[in-house]
Amino acid sequence: MAEYDYDLFTIGAGSGGVRASRVASAHGARVAVAEEHRIGGTCVIRGCVPKKMLVYGAHFAEDLEDARHFGWEIPECTFDWVKLRDNVMGDVDRLNGLYTQTLESHGVEIYHERARITGPHEVTLSSGEKKTARVILIATGARPHVPGCPGHELGITSNEAFHLDAIPKRVLIAGAGYIANEFAGIFNEFGAKVTLINRSDQLLRGYDESLRDRLLQISIMKGIDFRFNAESRKIEKNDDGSLTVHMTNHDPLVVDCVLFATGRIPNSEGLGLEDVGVDIDEKGAIKVDEHSKSSVDYIYAVGDVTNRVQLTPVAIREGQAFADTVFGDKPTTVDYHCIPSAVFSHPPIAAVGMTEAEANNTLGSVKIYTSDFRPMKNVVAHRNERALYKMVCDAETDRVVGLHMIGPEAPEIMQAAAIAVKAGLTKADFDATVAVHPTMSEELVLLK
Repeated sequence: MAEYDYDLFTIGAGSGGVRASRVASAHGARVAVAEEHRIGGTCVIRGCVPKKMLVYGAHFAEDLEDARHFGWEIPECTFDWVKLRDNVMGDVDRLNGLYTQTLESHGVEIYHERARITGPHEVTLSSGEKKTARVILIATGARPHVPGCPGHELGITSNEAFHLDAIPKRVLIAGAGYIANEFAGIFNEFGAKVTLINRSDQLLRGYDESLRDRLLQISIMKGIDFRFNAESRKIEKNDDGSLTVHMTNHDPLVVDCVLFATGRIPNSEGLGLEDVGVDIDEKGAIKVDEHSKSSVDYIYAVGDVTNRVQLTPVAIREGQAFADTVFGDKPTTVDYHCIPSAVFSHPPIAAVGMTEAEANNTLGSVKIYTSDFRPMKNVVAHRNERALYKMVCDAETDRVVGLHMIGPEAPEIMQAAAIAVKAGLTKADFDATVAVHPTMSEELVLLK
């Protein structure tokens, strides 16, 4: 008889947990997964996938307007939020089914209930059933942070934004990260009056200053209001159902919806981690080593619950590396250097490597190349938005150490460009590459 019920018991079936479980099973391990919500996790069910679908829907507002300048006679159009919402949720259902099939086809046993660690190598399901495993993997992700101001329960988070009955006429978004700016663009294009408040005076901390400034400029031009150095102090519900938001350094604001986008908290509570000695940091993240092993020898963690880099592709890489290391006899670590990222704002941002400020602090001597241009489509459409591409190079070696872009399709262009930055290519290598003309991406090989 086997010493344990399973070789691997995974708690959480998001991107990292599904990948780890599937690959471990392919390596011959007996695997089970417990998930109290839906298979697929934040990204698939209530995050980047349905959000990107809303971004696509929002873009049609400008595309339909621009089409008239390209000769199309467009009749007056109306927007049906409920239809889009339900179509998006329908595709979420489809993806949930595909993720479930993936696990089942690999022989992974699924428990659709909560699990917690209740002893050495032991988990207890919410039904009371106990299971043992040689290795336990925590892949429970993270959840939106909600400020503790009075009346905070009157607001929503990105989780609930996908299920609204209607687009609010007036929306206040608290936060200035990628979720805040993405939903600001979405709601604005759908016709809401959007106000974004932030406790500091900056957007998108961590991105290059030039891109942040350009997004702010364009967002204001599109009609989005910004209140900086502002924190919610109290939210009150009015007789007509609207909300009055009191904040620091600014007058109160009456809106119909408050969306909190103020960061994410690792889901580490209620799992019994402290009882078995798993070390957790002050933010609630599980501390792990380079192989995703916690302070307890048989417990590992991947994805947002570790708060290393909260990106879906990173969680997937961590899950793959964990399974290869522990069950595939192939020790593997994740390289966190030069991870590309994107913000699906209006227009989108994409970046990889060091910002200009980071390069100055790290390298001392840098060279900056830029292209500030008006995309061809915008010219014909009589749209004044300008794209900005920025390349940061080590002045001593000519190596490209950072690439930053804001403009149409920037994330799509960045995926290929990030390979060049990751590979350590030089500005001369970019210059030696013949341009694909006429494209926006050709600016990358014509930077001055």
